[in-house]
Amino acid sequence: MRAVVTVVGKDKKGIIAKVSAFLAERGVNILDISQTILEDYFAMIMLVDLAQADVELGTLAVQCAEMGKNIGMSVHVQHEEIFNAMHSV
Repeated sequence: MRAVVTVVGKDKKGIIAKVSAFLAERGVNILDISQTILEDYFAMIMLVDLAQADVELGTLAVQCAEMGKNIGMSVHVQHEEIFNAMHSV
């Protein structure tokens, strides 16, 4: 199963490292990643594989949201199919 992780907030050092380490600790594999800085704002989207994860999608989403609060970012996790359905014309 694949999911989309989005991270948005004020830019600061270590965001990619913190988020990727958090996911790796849970057995989540990052398949693709894109990030950009828009003036003072950081935006990142990741496609991840949950096949070897030690948590279910719902639990991961809650944990990522909490981790995001702790680092001052908005972090959301969605199943890939839901993300695609929400962003198709």
